[in-house]
Amino acid sequence: MGLGLDYPTAWGRGYLARAARDLFHRYLLAPYARHLSTLEVRGLENLEGQGPFIFAANHVSHVDTILVLTALPDRLRRRTVVAAAMDSFFMSRSTAFRTVLAFNAIPVDRLKVNRRSAQLALELVEDGWNLLIYPEGGRSPDGRLQEFKGGAAYLAERSRTGVVPTYIHESGWLKGPRYAKAPLYTDAPSQGRHHVVVAFGEPLRCGEDENMRRFGTRVHEAVARLGREVSGDPDYGVARPDPDAPDEDTPPEA
Repeated sequence: MGLGLDYPTAWGRGYLARAARDLFHRYLLAPYARHLSTLEVRGLENLEGQGPFIFAANHVSHVDTILVLTALPDRLRRRTVVAAAMDSFFMSRSTAFRTVLAFNAIPVDRLKVNRRSAQLALELVEDGWNLLIYPEGGRSPDGRLQEFKGGAAYLAERSRTGVVPTYIHESGWLKGPRYAKAPLYTDAPSQGRHHVVVAFGEPLRCGEDENMRRFGTRVHEAVARLGREVSGDPDYGVARPDPDAPDEDTPPEA
């Protein structure tokens, strides 16, 4: 049995694994999410249409996946695949097994464009599976929304599937030193209880005359807009100037 992109995941979508995962979620993961947080879910009315959906979410904590899956209605959760970083979760057999069994995960290469992982995700979406993906490519290093990579836009354009902007509010505070990456959370006291919001926006579809880059920007802005609405922070997701970039009025050096 291979590792990385070679690790087989089809068994995780079989009947026995799905039944076991449903019990695992019902009696362990969901209670854990509720234990860690007073979870509030917004925007479920946006998920009433015909799926499948690609959930494009911000990412600050390893607990984000548990929170989103807990927030989803059972009918969607049971048909959701999670795109997980190959280099973090599929480099040892024991970790890969647990990740597939618990989260119905598939490995993705977040360091470069990889046709194999993209093709598997595309085939699953076209087969009617929902997909949870973190377009930033990993947990935010500073707690702010990072630039999105093109995977979600590519899959949506190829499969003609709706992308649901998904915003997870303040999950970084949930035992931050253990689950987060940003110093904002890792340097703070570990909180065993915190209010968290998972908000789902209206599904977006790539227009007939819209290229993937432009659509990806639109998805990013939709997640940022959700973040501003939920957090009340008018600067959430707004690009900040690079302090090392040359001033526009300064001519470039020869």
